[in-house]
Amino acid sequence: MSTDGRRSVLVTGCSSGIGECVARGLAGRGWRVFATARRAADVERLNALQQPGLESLCLDLDDPDSVAAAVEAVLVRTGGRLDALFNNGAYGQPGAVEDLRREVLRAQFETNLFGWVDLTNRVLPVMRRQGHGRIVQNSSILGLVALPFRGAYNASKFALEGLTDTLRLELRGTGIHVSLIEPGPIRSRFRANAMEHFRRNIDVASSPFRDHYAGVAERLAHEGDAAPFTLPPEAVLRKVIHALESRRPRTRYYVTVPTHLLARLRRVLPDRMLDALLASIGGGGRR
Repeated sequence: MSTDGRRSVLVTGCSSGIGECVARGLAGRGWRVFATARRAADVERLNALQQPGLESLCLDLDDPDSVAAAVEAVLVRTGGRLDALFNNGAYGQPGAVEDLRREVLRAQFETNLFGWVDLTNRVLPVMRRQGHGRIVQNSSILGLVALPFRGAYNASKFALEGLTDTLRLELRGTGIHVSLIEPGPIRSRFRANAMEHFRRNIDVASSPFRDHYAGVAERLAHEGDAAPFTLPPEAVLRKVIHALESRRPRTRYYVTVPTHLLARLRRVLPDRMLDALLASIGGGGRR
């Protein structure tokens, strides 16, 4: 616990959606929450809420200096302690694999993976000294199965799953528990952000998938048209609460019907049958 007796947690990606929901929800349960965001305007908005237990500061996962400064600022405020970390800040980069330039793929990994590992490795020594801690990684259904035209995001989440499983094994017996949360469709600004990266980084006119990309753009442009089985971010909050507060946190938490269903089908279906199903869900891809 921090110097004032409250449990403390650092949350990334709190500008909207899951991150903001989890930060505010945990503050409402008595946690001292350090809600971080990349843009100063989002930090100011969160601080302006004046919600008891909620403090916001800047953290840019792409910038190691920003990560280091945020961790240092949190530890100064808590007297050198931190009970939990919820890694959440991420974005989706749509596009066929053959349309991903090296720098575009690298940028996806900088935010969705490398920044998370950097941040986690900076708080682990604190948790080791304490003899306890909770690390919760917000992965995705796309860390379990791949969908076409989401290769960069698929890859970042598959890599996150592998590193998190490894970390959990390496931390056995330390009192530090590591959990993965694997949501399917959740109401957020994810589509709008993905559309921005799609327009910026994919050369549609030169792609063999240019006809298909018209449908991709149409889907991303209709953020308000929720996909089937979409849940509010509170569904993720409930799993985070269990991962942080349960005496025996689970290693994995599935969220939404599609995650439960596809996780089971991945175990029982032959690869060719699963491929056909995923291609249908993800928009085909025959070119």
